[in-house]
Formats: sequence, C-alpha cells, structure tokens
Amino acid sequence: MTSPTFAREPDFTQFLKVLRRQPPERPTLFEFYLNAPLYERLAGRPAPVRGSAGERDELLAGYRALGRWYADAAGAAGYDYVNFGPGEAFPGFHFREGAHEKASSHSLNEAALITSRADLESFAWPDPAMIDLGIIDALTADLPEGMEAMVYTPNGVLENLVDLVGYDNLCFMLVDDRELVSEIVAEIGESLLGLYRAVADHPRLGAMIANDDWGFKTQTLISPADMRAFVYPTHREIVRIAHGAGKPILLHSCGELREVMDDVIDDIGYDAKHSFEDVILPVEDVYERWGGRIAILGGIDVGFLCEASGEEITARSRAMIERSSGRGGYALGSGNSIPEYVPQEAYFAMTRAVLG
Repeated sequence: MTSPTFAREPDFTQFLKVLRRQPPERPTLFEFYLNAPLYERLAGRPAPVRGSAGERDELLAGYRALGRWYADAAGAAGYDYVNFGPGEAFPGFHFREGAHEKASSHSLNEAALITSRADLESFAWPDPAMIDLGIIDALTADLPEGMEAMVYTPNGVLENLVDLVGYDNLCFMLVDDRELVSEIVAEIGESLLGLYRAVADHPRLGAMIANDDWGFKTQTLISPADMRAFVYPTHREIVRIAHGAGKPILLHSCGELREVMDDVIDDIGYDAKHSFEDVILPVEDVYERWGGRIAILGGIDVGFLCEASGEEITARSRAMIERSSGRGGYALGSGNSIPEYVPQEAYFAMTRAVLG
C-alpha cells in the first residue's frame, strides 16, 4: 500500500521555533500520542507486525517498517515530528514487569513492589546498557525530509516512585524513612539518566521529552518542598543532558502545578510544558500567565473534545492560534493525548484550525 498524502510538508524547524518561544512561520501542531485506530486511519494501513525473535536484520527491518508507519501517520496528520514511546524505542526497558490489573485505570496503591530496604536491594532496575541505538536508527531510517523524531521514557522520577512504592506508602515513607525514599529515587534516577545520556546525541532526535505526572486536580502529588528535595535533582540533570546535546526539552506532566511552575521554568529549565485541563486552568489562561517564559503545548481539553460540537472545537482552536500569533511559543493540540474515546471527528475539528 502506498504512503498516505501528507497534510503539508514537514518542517521541524517550525516546531523548534515554538519550543524557543518564537513565532513559527505557520501554525504548528503538537500531540503527545494518538491511539491505534487513529494512527491506522491516518497511515492508511494497520500497524506492521514485528516479531521479537529471529535474525537481527529481520528484527531491525520490523522496526524500520514500524517507524515508517508512524511517520506516515504523523505526516498525514500535519505534524513536523514523530514520537516513539518506550515500547518502540526501548523494548525491555521498564520499571515494572507487566501491566497493572486495570489497563486503563488503576489505584495508585496497587501492587507496590518496594516497601522496605530489602525490597530495594533485591529489585532489578532497568539497565541503560541495554538501550539499542540500532533500533532508533531503524525507527528513524525512513523519516521524510524535514521531519525529526522525539522519544519518551517509561514514565519519570515521581511517577515511577509512586508506581513502585504505592502512593499511600510513599506518604508514610516521607515521614518515617526519608533516607529510603532518597535511595529509591537515586536508583530510578540512575536508570533514567542513563537512558537520556544514551540517546541524547542521536542525530534524528530533534528534541527531548520528559514525561512525569506530578499532580492531582488540586495539588502536587507530594509537597513542593518534597518535590524540590527528591524529584528536581534528576530533572535538572535531564535538562542539562538535553541542552548539552543542543536540544530543547519539554515536560509532559499532568495535574495542578501552579505552585511549582516557577521551579519548572527558572530552576529546572524546561523549554516547554504540556498537559493542561480546563478544570485546573484553561490553556488560554496558562498561555497568558506563563507563555512569555516557557512554550505552551496543546491544552484543548480532552473533555471539551468529547463534549463540544465540531464548530466549537474549531473555533476555540483557531482562537488559541490567533492568541499566540506574533507572540510565539504555542503549538495546537489536546490537553493530554487522544485516547480512543475521543471522537475522531472531534480530533480533526481541532487540527482543522491549523490545516484548513
């Protein structure tokens, strides 16, 4: 099957302008990830089946086909980049073996793996030495001219900490045994930093992503003081690695982060922030408050996409483009991602504001 018609010629320099808080020469799109049926619709074909066994040439050929599929979908949708998740870019590099019982939603207290120092000492941490740059070479081998790739990791410092310890357990541990928290965070950080160091200089990765959910609807998961003590040091180093490779880096983090946005911008040094909800702070207000200091990505609320009419979605999306016109530092997209429950026509009503 032939590749789909691209919505426009990819030009990653336009997205770079956004990340540098400059006005792009044309409106720009950003999405963290879509969903399988939508990728298939955009690419015009199902995802290629790739095996985990066989000769290395066969294995890499499968990843090359997968990279072309994602790139075709991204180009047809009008993006200047393609995102690869840990399952594609870093197979086998994960902090938890297998999924939670509920694939779409699970308790933050479910199936804690580390509740004591003995658990910590016996835990098998993912080894950055297993990162196979040949896979990233294969995924990016057929990117069209003008398109670059980005990768994201199997969650970040705080998200993995909560996942491994359990949220309630973490709250108690922050009072009862802060040294154990430090030791767990150090192991998480060593694995994540090793991953970023391994891939930062790859020539087809045009920017970096750090994905680490930090908040609930009303506050950060742990206090800002504990964020500064346990979470920020690794994030500062992630940003340093990305900038040392000459690449901007964006933070994808859900939740109410108003208390720590100055830290995100001035202390840690992220170039862009993604994930916003109307119930917390609409993206229009986010852009006016922080858009002069950090690039703002997406923000068209996922609930709004599910509930509003196509005309309302296009109108709000166009208004955000107009708001940022001449000022820069904004790319249009959803507040988080496009899960399958978002109507596909609602997604296209949003991107229509950019693509016409």
